[in-house]
Amino acid sequence: MPIPDDSVGLVESQTLHFDQPLTLACGKTIPKWDITYETYGELNADHSNAVLICHALSGDHHAAGYHNEDDKKPGWWENAIGPGKPIDTNQFFVVALNNIGHCKGSTGPASINPETGKMYGPDFPIVTVTDWVKTQRLFSDKLEIQTWAAIIGGSLGGMQVMQWAIDYPNDLKHAIIIAAAPKLSAQNIGFNEVSRQAILSDPDFHEGHYIEKGTVPKRGLMLARMLGHITYLSDDAMRKKFGRELRSGKINYGFDVEFQVESYLRYQGTSFVDRFDANTYLLMTKALDYFDPAQAFDGDLVKAFKQIKAQCFVVSFTSDWRFAPERSQEIVHALVEADKVVSYAEIEAHQGHDAFLLPLPDYMNLFYAYMSRVAKDIPA
Repeated sequence: MPIPDDSVGLVESQTLHFDQPLTLACGKTIPKWDITYETYGELNADHSNAVLICHALSGDHHAAGYHNEDDKKPGWWENAIGPGKPIDTNQFFVVALNNIGHCKGSTGPASINPETGKMYGPDFPIVTVTDWVKTQRLFSDKLEIQTWAAIIGGSLGGMQVMQWAIDYPNDLKHAIIIAAAPKLSAQNIGFNEVSRQAILSDPDFHEGHYIEKGTVPKRGLMLARMLGHITYLSDDAMRKKFGRELRSGKINYGFDVEFQVESYLRYQGTSFVDRFDANTYLLMTKALDYFDPAQAFDGDLVKAFKQIKAQCFVVSFTSDWRFAPERSQEIVHALVEADKVVSYAEIEAHQGHDAFLLPLPDYMNLFYAYMSRVAKDIPA
């Protein structure tokens, strides 16, 4: 398949190594660590056109382009990143990285613990959004980027953007927060707990030591992904995509796959097992649960946002019930009350939470318009 002209084309992943110990919010320390990343576009002379992409739960550093000419699927945000797209690589130097604790190259549960010579496995410490932002700031120094033109993220990525704007207010000019929330609701924490229990109760989990045992908790991870995927789609999207369509055209009165939606969810679950790590899934969902930037400011989100100096752009989607527009509006109201510069867009979309990944015309046009503003703020 020929690579489209509006793609960044063939890309290679890179890894930066850090010898300095990293103390985490949980109190534990990682002695050495790596961050894997990709870049798209060219960094200008004064390093002022850099844009950082923060990934969501199952995302990673491969946000755009193709790893080889035989790739059938590009990076996860190919719709938004590339020449002439909202995050225009003709104008911006785009950096997408893989957070620590993940399973796509950065130091995580499948890495070797230098203190024991063995795989971390379940002993890899709990990481938080604050920890990720701390490592991303250290990573920025290695790339000699002192101020990001913009930091952008959707879902869990949007939470990282908020934390960046609070913790390092002088180090970004624009904060773009898409389909996010100021903290998880009890319902969302509940969904995450059911997902974790599916993994933890799998007999092949072996208390997190499954790699050493030569097994994979396939059923648990598959169930976790199936549950998660349901929450990423809206009822309307599932109805339009599947309805009550039967695979064989008739009811078979059994517990095997009969409805197309069942087949789809099983496929999503099975394919996820082949590309994701169970211990990482546990860590990512806990990072979601723990996110609450207001906690360090007496539970006052307005007080937390008082630290922010960046201009903010907040986007929500009408059918997103995982992170509903009301949650984005909480962010906007707190920013306004904190006297910050903020733009807000609520996009009419039937696709649910996953809408932030899709090339919806209204969304892309607004995104492009805002990124044009970001480009104008870059010194000539």
